[in-house]
Amino acid sequence: MEPMEKNILYPRMRAGNRAPDDLRSIKVTYDIFEYAAGSVLFELGRTKVLCAVTLQSGVPHFLRGKRRGWLTAEYSLLPVSTPIRTVREVTSNKRNGRTIEISRLVGRALRSVSNLQLFGEQTVFIDCDVLQADGGTRAACISGAFLALKAAEVVWRSQGIIPYSFLKDDIGAVSVGINNQGAFLDMDFAEDSTVDADFNFVLTRSGSIVEVQGASEREPVSWDDFELARSYALKGARELFEFFDMNQYQLSMSSRQMPAVSSFMSSFQSEY
Repeated sequence: MEPMEKNILYPRMRAGNRAPDDLRSIKVTYDIFEYAAGSVLFELGRTKVLCAVTLQSGVPHFLRGKRRGWLTAEYSLLPVSTPIRTVREVTSNKRNGRTIEISRLVGRALRSVSNLQLFGEQTVFIDCDVLQADGGTRAACISGAFLALKAAEVVWRSQGIIPYSFLKDDIGAVSVGINNQGAFLDMDFAEDSTVDADFNFVLTRSGSIVEVQGASEREPVSWDDFELARSYALKGARELFEFFDMNQYQLSMSSRQMPAVSSFMSSFQSEY
């Protein structure tokens, strides 16, 4: 059986009458935070994430004296972002393993398309806070954070902080789930809880792979099924980049007061 036949033989009604290879609705709102160089509210269906970008002096110890910058990310679920309240990590005094893993994923993904030598010994901080979680939060954070970073680039160039673009490529992320009915692009939480395997694809506009995460929790996945998932991911990424093109950031200095680059005050989490 050809992999593309599965969704035809096992039709399934998705929320919003989506086809198996359809993304959920996407929306972005810029300049959410006045004091961030770039910030967005990124909505993927009912999943909503806040992504903000700031620049601070200083780099981790392993980069000191090397005259190049660093980029790091932090991810968190706000308490009422899930049906059952999520305990703040500052309250539990312990970092959740999932939080650390997603933070590092977002940081790795954005570093892969960033020329950090332009910043000297300064650090780009990406803060991703999930306002509402309905599946695909890590993919939404990567896509939202990229848009926030691209907006920050416009601001930094206008301020003379960087002489030219430091972003080498566009980046986006999508999730794909697989079960005996086939593959499903961009799952919501209800779908994510029923699939046998799920994958996260982090892809560039130029067609390269940054990272693929995934595993089977029930039945093993055939190569045909994985190929179907890959084709859906490529389609989803193309649609993401089309959305990026139609929703580019427009600088309006009259609407915001940008602070100077702040001093380095925060301690770093190990990412290497």
